[in-house]
Amino acid sequence: MVLAGCRSTKQETSNTQKPITTIAFGSCSRQSLPQPLWDDIVAQKPDVWVWLGDNIYGDSENMDTLRAKYSVQKANPVYQQLRQSTPIIGVWDDHDYGVNDGGKEYSKRKESQQVMLDFLDVPADSPLRTQEGAYSMHAYGPKGQRVKVILLDARYFRDPLKKDGKANVPDPSGDMLGETQWKWLENELTNSDADIHIIGSGVQVLPEEHVYEKWANFPTARKRLLDLLSKTKPKGAMLISGDRHMAEVSKVNVPGLPYDLFDITSSGLTHVSAPHEEANRHRIGEIVSKLNYGVITVNWNDKPLTATVKINGDNQATYLTQKITF
Repeated sequence: MVLAGCRSTKQETSNTQKPITTIAFGSCSRQSLPQPLWDDIVAQKPDVWVWLGDNIYGDSENMDTLRAKYSVQKANPVYQQLRQSTPIIGVWDDHDYGVNDGGKEYSKRKESQQVMLDFLDVPADSPLRTQEGAYSMHAYGPKGQRVKVILLDARYFRDPLKKDGKANVPDPSGDMLGETQWKWLENELTNSDADIHIIGSGVQVLPEEHVYEKWANFPTARKRLLDLLSKTKPKGAMLISGDRHMAEVSKVNVPGLPYDLFDITSSGLTHVSAPHEEANRHRIGEIVSKLNYGVITVNWNDKPLTATVKINGDNQATYLTQKITF
């Protein structure tokens, strides 16, 4: 299923389409707070903007409440500038889904999906409107310079979290994606003709130690995802994630993949946690505890192909830079 943007003029995915070089992304935007980063993001002139969840703080089973909060976000005048200049795609995390830490037990997930697709300007006749779950694939550029953005829905089919008090504990029997989405994902990765695969997930995939939401709460599902990448060997794959109210870069070596796998976390656009230390054996560099967004620049002329990832902030600040070689 291909949806390359939010307006009809942006939806070509033909082989004649110009290659894209700049993909910007972010998460955790509380609609009632100041939003100082949009002018910085617009100035990057991204070829696409990717919402990675908590795109609003809805936290309701009332769809009118969710619609009203999305309307506040959408009406932000500088975000409006981004909408006019850049295709916008995205997926949810928990607060815009409708319930904190929620999974498949959330009773209004079907209705909430339609409200989010309205926010993203997804056409009424899009297959995403009739599909269960908000996962999607977006292809850009001609063969030889093609980017696939694969957005995973880690809410709609996710099993309930296992708790010890307030802390999440691993549940090896639980799943994140559901079988339909797993099969879809395998299909998107198998014999893919894309040169770069950006796989977005609301929650972090690689970090294992912290007690908050993460793929590692469901270790069998996390292993299944990494094994699927090992099996399908997509060219130029990287992970992007949000949720954590901080930014960091994590890296693992996946047996069978000829390059290191990175998880680039960018959060949040309007609020962050206080500076703190936190265990993450896969982290490279520092935790960023300032308002931030991510930018991926694909260096098409490099052989082997590389991408430069930056965690940027207000007033053209850059907090982290990571070069990835494929």
